[in-house]
Amino acid sequence: MMRRRDFLRATLVTAGSVVVPTACSEEEGMTGACDVNEDDTFFPQSVASGDPRPESVVLWTRLVDGDGKTDLNLALVVALDEAFTQLVELRLTSSTVAATGSGGTRVPVTARAEFDHCVKVKVNGLSPGTTYYYRFYYTTGNGCFSSRVGRTRTAPAPDADVPVRFAFVSCQDYLGRFYNAYAALARQEIDFVVHLGDYIYETTGDPSSQTPSQERTIAFSDVEGAIALEADDIEFHAARSLSNYRELYRTYRADRALQRVHERFPMIATWSDHEFSDDCHGATATYLDGQGAERGDEDRRKAANQAWFEYMPVDYRAGDDFQYSTAAKHPDDITIYRDFTFGKHVHLVMTDLRSYRADHLIPEDAFPGKVVVNEASLVEKFGAVTPPFASPYIPDIDAEQHRIYREMFEEIAPTFGFDPSLGYGPSERPRIISATFVNTIVAKLNEQREEQLPLIGKNEMAFFERGISYFDLGKTDYLSKFGSRYFVIKDAFDAVSDLAEDAPVMGDAQSAWFKDTIEKSESTWKVWGNEYCLSQLIIDNTIPSSEEPPPEDPPPPPRFYMSCDGWDGFRKERNDILGTLAAQSNVVAITGDLHAFVAGTPAGDTSSSMNIVEFVVAAISSATYRSLLRKQVAAHPILKDVPQSANIADNIEKLLVESATADGATVRNPRLAFCKAASNGFCVAEANADEFVVTMHMLPDSALAAPLYEEADEAALKEQITTERFKTVAGTRDLYREEGGKWKKWNPEAADWDA
Repeated sequence: MMRRRDFLRATLVTAGSVVVPTACSEEEGMTGACDVNEDDTFFPQSVASGDPRPESVVLWTRLVDGDGKTDLNLALVVALDEAFTQLVELRLTSSTVAATGSGGTRVPVTARAEFDHCVKVKVNGLSPGTTYYYRFYYTTGNGCFSSRVGRTRTAPAPDADVPVRFAFVSCQDYLGRFYNAYAALARQEIDFVVHLGDYIYETTGDPSSQTPSQERTIAFSDVEGAIALEADDIEFHAARSLSNYRELYRTYRADRALQRVHERFPMIATWSDHEFSDDCHGATATYLDGQGAERGDEDRRKAANQAWFEYMPVDYRAGDDFQYSTAAKHPDDITIYRDFTFGKHVHLVMTDLRSYRADHLIPEDAFPGKVVVNEASLVEKFGAVTPPFASPYIPDIDAEQHRIYREMFEEIAPTFGFDPSLGYGPSERPRIISATFVNTIVAKLNEQREEQLPLIGKNEMAFFERGISYFDLGKTDYLSKFGSRYFVIKDAFDAVSDLAEDAPVMGDAQSAWFKDTIEKSESTWKVWGNEYCLSQLIIDNTIPSSEEPPPEDPPPPPRFYMSCDGWDGFRKERNDILGTLAAQSNVVAITGDLHAFVAGTPAGDTSSSMNIVEFVVAAISSATYRSLLRKQVAAHPILKDVPQSANIADNIEKLLVESATADGATVRNPRLAFCKAASNGFCVAEANADEFVVTMHMLPDSALAAPLYEEADEAALKEQITTERFKTVAGTRDLYREEGGKWKKWNPEAADWDA
């Protein structure tokens, strides 16, 4: 018998010769030679395969029967044909499972109750570049029952000069929206699927991004084990217990469109944030925007990791004997970064950009008025010329002449919900506070009181030193994601991040492995499975975003980073990574997370000529980038009251690819060549010795309101899909777009497509 602690290792099986089944006997009833009943009741999540290598693949299923408390025995059969007439002889090789003879066409495996009856089998000894079929069998007193048939394919041999065709996807929220993109993807002819994260969403109805429907909703059975949250007067839950996370995977994997993709293609997956918690870093969540209750929740992080381990067919770098240990602390409990080769032309490198990363540079609980860069530091960086984003500050709010403002903050602290310390520790003195922020608060208070507080006059501020406060970064509220993770003022953030200590994303071990893997790769194409956008996402609000005349009130501050939760928030490591990648030939990043389609040529801040090529895939089903932005702008403490800002979401594609020069002229972003922000869908990549071609398959978000899963729906689904094709050519760093049957080259210097 298998020891209890050993289940979370994948069962190891070695494939041997091909055999042809003969007459049926009771013992052979599980080989596929006898009639069996295909029954989803016992296999409600169907089957899946993953991490294909030239000689191996991982197979997965989940078996359900009885009260759920009993271990269940089942068997695996593998064949070279869908009719299972050419069965592959299998032999158990794991040291933790007792072999029953010299080999056979079936292999017994156990679905253990304590691990949600998930089964993972790694099959070794397969032939490279070969299609296999597999199914699991379960025998009861009423007969033999089988799972659906799965199809998988091993990677071609490392020296095989063959083209590779694969899809890449991300962000598949289940709530309120159907997987019609997966229904279309299942009809493609591809070798494998890369999933770039957000396979599940941990919340049951977050109004900032989710709209459950009667047909697509989730309710946890373990409500006490979940996190109760509320936003916009809507109550919902976030997963916290192992039961919560398992229920999410069970629900998602019960969808027939997703099942068909898993049944037809092996998947190579990494995680992003929602497999644990939105905008997370390590074991820390961000629902409460900096309040200490959610920092470092190890138990929750490990519950999420264990559920991912149980449900995803992954071949780990740690080796065939790797077992998940609930005793290990995160991130040492599991390592998911790994790489794959597909013939001579594709080397896929998958990373983990959530487990090892630092907190966001601007804390959500930062006091907006706190000055983080003083004048001396600015002079050291910029010289005598003070940058325009710097503002005057009170050199010591504890000084007697500023007592009125100190007492003002002490009085309003309980109402505004911030710490009376103003973000300074007991030994941090003097307390330097932004004069501009002080005047902003004074003006707000004076609107509500008869006894007016004096504003700090311009003449007085002219003698103040200047620096950068959190307020100058766009942070107007305490305990807020705005000005911390979203809508961060670019120029001020760049200065602060340049002067700050290095903030890791990959961690030392992963970073060294990643660089070494890329540098030593001999494949034509080095493909990085990257979780979030490398191309800078900047908008410049000085660009008119409608035909109407500009409002009399001044526009919001120009040049926002749209999100500092991704690579824009970690500029030093981004520059370092891009420097390594750009020094190699034929590097392509495939990226998820953004909920938009993007094609670009990202480069480091210090180099405009050394770039790579990036293709960003939109969400399979999650809310589109445009729809998310509408909600963000409506919730922003300043933008919501600026009439022009209502057009940000509607014009985001234009805003991201264009910027304004000093003389008011409009120019394109030289590194962001294409953006489609209102579509869902998937990408298909085709790689050979000469080029790497990506086809973006785009569906309007309205096409996800009802399922289009059946054969009768195929024509209607095709009508909804539009495509865009891009490519890069071996030996170049160039990006091309197909228009009218001709390829046009992106010219970063002209920031336009060459004719």
